[in-house]
Amino acid sequence: MRFLRDRPIGARFTVLFGALFLLSGAGLLLVTNVVAFGSTRISVPVGAGGPQVSLAAAQEHIRQLEAQLRRQSSVLPVASVVALAIMAVVSVVLGRIVAVRVLRPLRTITAATRRISADNLHERLAVPGPEDEVKRLADTIDGLLERLEGSFAAQRRFVANASHELRTPLATMRAFVDVAEGKPGPVPEQTLVLAGRIRTELDQVDRLLEGFLTLARAQHGAVEGPSVVDLGERVGLALQARAEAVAAKELRVEVVDEGSRTRGSATLLARLVDNVIDNAVTHNRQGGWVRVLTSGGRLVVETGGPVLDQAELVRLAHPFERLGADRTGSATGSGLGLSIVSAIAEAHGGGLELVAIPSGGLRVEVTLVEAGA
Repeated sequence: MRFLRDRPIGARFTVLFGALFLLSGAGLLLVTNVVAFGSTRISVPVGAGGPQVSLAAAQEHIRQLEAQLRRQSSVLPVASVVALAIMAVVSVVLGRIVAVRVLRPLRTITAATRRISADNLHERLAVPGPEDEVKRLADTIDGLLERLEGSFAAQRRFVANASHELRTPLATMRAFVDVAEGKPGPVPEQTLVLAGRIRTELDQVDRLLEGFLTLARAQHGAVEGPSVVDLGERVGLALQARAEAVAAKELRVEVVDEGSRTRGSATLLARLVDNVIDNAVTHNRQGGWVRVLTSGGRLVVETGGPVLDQAELVRLAHPFERLGADRTGSATGSGLGLSIVSAIAEAHGGGLELVAIPSGGLRVEVTLVEAGA
């Protein structure tokens, strides 16, 4: 019984129905044998030739019946065993057929549920039929999908409205800083220093807000129409935009482009490449190195540094997680960079893998669906 509990429900139904058919066949054979042996009677015929003739004929008839019974008693058990073996095979086949038919509505519900994702929550199972257990299960799943659709719609509305609602106060504060700096007459040095610090913090909040909104859009499937994106070209643009930072840190950059094109949102994929390159440049040591490979829908970026704990790297794919300044000598950043990369990659059917290089450093590998594949 414990063995059956660990088996799939289809196998359990097959064994159950097969056992029922087999027991029915065995019972039928048992009844047949009992009736066959129990109903055999020996009758002595009485002929018209007198007692002498009748007794001889009866004895001969008895001998014939005994021979017939011996033949039947030797053949019937063998025939019963053969019939039982055939019935066992038939029982398994019939049990499987019945199990498949019984579970067919559940397989239909499972297949339909798997097709439904965050992008098509409006679809419903809508299973027809009588008001039985299967119909109630399907209706329960439809109700769950309806609630999920409402929740996702509310989150998407929040993502659409948050940018305007949160950036307006930032723009107002920037305007106040500009007014304070632009007043006629000499501006105190302390005011200029304070305005510069406030503007720096506002820039950091703006980048954090932009990263948060990008992460929310990627996680909730808010992706525009797909287009073909050349990852090698995007890497070149990202490195060009960070040329000053690369020169300031005296980084050695090696790029190998073996041709890597993927299909998806050009905006989000550009942000993915920017974040990976920015992570490699920002969190790098003075005089360090960066190796970039684009090939077959993959973007691989390796950087040098201290030996890292592979278990700790898992945290970097979660929002607001950082390893600290001891990793690269830099504690800057919002902690959203690689979590955004992971969300964008998953939204495009790919994934992010972080690997600690045994000799020291970090390997970031993004796998996407190759264009045309």
